[in-house]
Amino acid sequence: MKKIALLVVVLAVAIAGLAVAQGKPDFSGKWAPKVDPNAAPPAGGGGGGRGGGMGGPMTIKQTATELTQERTMGEQTMSTVYKLDGSESVNTVGQGQSKSVAKWDGAKLVVKTTRETQNGTQETTATWSLSADGKELTIVTTSARGDRTMVYAKQ
Repeated sequence: MKKIALLVVVLAVAIAGLAVAQGKPDFSGKWAPKVDPNAAPPAGGGGGGRGGGMGGPMTIKQTATELTQERTMGEQTMSTVYKLDGSESVNTVGQGQSKSVAKWDGAKLVVKTTRETQNGTQETTATWSLSADGKELTIVTTSARGDRTMVYAKQ
């Protein structure tokens, strides 16, 4: 009987550990882009999509209900807030607005963003993931121009 009780306790602890390991990551922190010295220089046109594709340093603050991404460009700080419950978030982008929906896909955060531009509607999907040790953030942004992968190191 003691062996069965011990087995039940061990299984309960193991299952609880798996549940924690598969939980939603916390992206909070200061992040700087990692530069691959062997990578080809970026193609002309630049820009990058909103929804996580821009490539400068950033600070992320995350709560149970929101993720806030802040970037400083010159003397301006741009802040983008995503609701983490799957409802729409509206942010100011330049002189316009973007509308985003952020949803968890297991341990990844998927942010779908739409904004109106002079050239029509621009849609991007940014998939955020953390390395197992939490020291590397990867954001893969997909748009009509293709995929862009940015890797950040935690500072």
